[in-house]
Amino acid sequence: MTQPITTRIAQALAPPPARPDAPSAPSAPPSKAPEVLPPRRALRVLACGAPRALALFAAARLTGVLALAVAARHTGKRPLALLGHTWDSAWYLGIARDGYGAHTLHFGPDTVLSDLAFFPLYPALIRAAHTLLPVGAAGCALLVSWTAALAAALALYRIGERLHGRAVATALVLLWGLLPHSVVLSLAYTEPLLTALAAWSLYAVLTRRWLWAGSLAALAGLARPNGFSVAAAVIATAACETVRRRGKVSHRLWTGAALAPLGWVAFVLWVGVRQGDPLGGYFAVQRKWGSTFDLGVGSARFTKKMLLHGDRFVFPMALLIVAAGVLLYVLLLLDRAPLPLLVHSGVLVLIAVGGSGFFESKPRFLLPAFPLLLPLARALVRTARARPAQAVVVTAALAGLSLAYGAYLVVYANQPL
Repeated sequence: MTQPITTRIAQALAPPPARPDAPSAPSAPPSKAPEVLPPRRALRVLACGAPRALALFAAARLTGVLALAVAARHTGKRPLALLGHTWDSAWYLGIARDGYGAHTLHFGPDTVLSDLAFFPLYPALIRAAHTLLPVGAAGCALLVSWTAALAAALALYRIGERLHGRAVATALVLLWGLLPHSVVLSLAYTEPLLTALAAWSLYAVLTRRWLWAGSLAALAGLARPNGFSVAAAVIATAACETVRRRGKVSHRLWTGAALAPLGWVAFVLWVGVRQGDPLGGYFAVQRKWGSTFDLGVGSARFTKKMLLHGDRFVFPMALLIVAAGVLLYVLLLLDRAPLPLLVHSGVLVLIAVGGSGFFESKPRFLLPAFPLLLPLARALVRTARARPAQAVVVTAALAGLSLAYGAYLVVYANQPL
């Protein structure tokens, strides 16, 4: 007879049974410096334990795509067109096809939307895939995003497993796939790519692979404007390690720290030179999009307007998600998470709270801040062990919200993601 759903979800979140002669696992990660695994052993470690978590993540996202497809068919829209050509996706496809400078929209003298606001790594990967594969550009964009989402899920699992064990790692991956705005992970957007590069870079920091950490951080800086959060995490951790060891560190640490910001800095300077203002040109492009960093003044004004005059469902939901992100960051601080996770998440939360423009997109900006979910993952595992039925109810509620809200955002909301 098949097992009840409560039993199956509880088993998915529970750790593997321990051998009778095995010592009990510590409740907290050891305080000593992380072990640096040899390359061959590292590859073996990457291949074990994660299939269940990846299967749950894939099931969550495929179900989300199915819900979106059903809603699209109901409204007479084409699901693949929504997945591959939604909002920013069209800009990335245009850059991949025609390069920079070919697409600029004018909405008056003060509002000029230029494709120079978009970072180059994702369109470059789309173009490369389109050159190598007999697939359309939109299909290649989705292929890159979905592959990156799976790579990100694997990295999340490795980080969660290293810090808190397999059960928490599985819960972390599942929660990331069931966020209310996780539909973005199924679209032709850059968040899956940034999260994959960020997570693997942070994992490399935790395992003291500084060259990998710096190289991946540099690539993250080429993926999105907020990708410099990864470089900040690498540099901050390297600085603390240098102080702790009184300067007696490997040249790999210095090299990794130096590599980390190069991608972001290079693109910002390239746009500046192209605009005739090396240091300020890129930020001028962003200002014309309405995107600036004003310490939250613009966000406060928009929130006041929304609360006093009312607005669509997307904006209150965005406000709740950003507020939840701030609260989760406080919990992450109280949990004494490793420094690179705190710096990376803190920079992303600061950008979401302090930046102005496109308020409805702020939840998407927090998708790469996956460490915020660690306190929730630990709480879900504790609940699954003590009260499996309640854990199932919570997971089912999150799944229902994710499916319904994701379909609403893409098919009905008509708001920029």
